[in-house]
Amino acid sequence: MIIYVASKNAHKVLEIKQIAPEFVTLEPINTELDVEETGETFTENSIIKALDYGKEIRKPVIADDSGLSIDVLGGFPGVMSARYMEGAPYTEKMESILQLMRNYDDRHARFVCSATYFNPETNFLLSVEGYVEGTIAYEIRGDKGFGYDPIFIPNGYDKTFGELGEEVKNVISHRSRAFKKLFSLLLKIGEIKYE
Repeated sequence: MIIYVASKNAHKVLEIKQIAPEFVTLEPINTELDVEETGETFTENSIIKALDYGKEIRKPVIADDSGLSIDVLGGFPGVMSARYMEGAPYTEKMESILQLMRNYDDRHARFVCSATYFNPETNFLLSVEGYVEGTIAYEIRGDKGFGYDPIFIPNGYDKTFGELGEEVKNVISHRSRAFKKLFSLLLKIGEIKYE
């Protein structure tokens, strides 16, 4: 079965491909459509993307919206994670967040991912969430991964995702947990099948 990934982020597409079951073929979407994420939650944005891209290409799609939520900053940057300081490199975004947190001892944070599947042929939609709890480092550490990985230390580790790399991240990350849950449910209800 071919499912299209509703993302123009090559890192994200590759990460999801590494999580997907072997019998599911994932392809990037090749369309000029640019979906505006107007939702107030990760789930709303994930659903918006899945519906818009699915209706555009008329094939099954998966979409996600994910980001970093920091407790002492009231969940910031949250759904604005990718759009925070839009256009700036992530090193500058991370430096800005570390500056905002300079006077806080509470470093608790989580990565959140909402993953959505939409099949426009049957009008079937399913959305799930995955989380990984952790803390914000005091400095940028590591050059693996992407986005905010070099400042996020998952619980149970003393290294950031930027130091741990994809071998660990693809097992415990928010995206891994959300998409494993999504594919498992799709298999259980027969929306995708072993071939």
